Amino acid sequence: MPFGEYPYTIDDKGRVVIPPAFREFVEDGMILTRGMEGCLYVFPLASWRRVEEQLEGLPLTDAESRAFVRFFYSGANKARLDNQSRVSVPQTLRAFADLDSDVIVAGAPGRLELWNPARWEAAIQAVQNDPPKPDLLANFVA
Repeated sequence: MPFGEYPYTIDDKGRVVIPPAFREFVEDGMILTRGMEGCLYVFPLASWRRVEEQLEGLPLTDAESRAFVRFFYSGANKARLDNQSRVSVPQTLRAFADLDSDVIVAGAPGRLELWNPARWEAAIQAVQNDPPKPDLLANFVA
């Protein structure tokens, strides 16, 4: 499972280096797509297949399900690391996540996240200011 956060930059061609700690996680390829809170999600191919199964299981007759699938799936792009361990982030995804030059590459269960540093700080601060409810964390610490 990837964990940790690493500050990097995006070059003028829209490429970001994947930190050494995360490279094995995505070495067989990855899918980049829109994430929640304005970040990008990066799924290794094996994890993406499970995500697709979940998306396919959502009811086609439900408008909210269709909207979420549209949001999540239409932004998906397949990618591989280049020889310098960089991944190219399409312009549409860079615009969505407001990624210009600096980026935070963060680990999460089953995925990586790419964040605009200001959004990252705001998301972390929001959890500190309003922690999850106790029942959500009931089984968190054994």
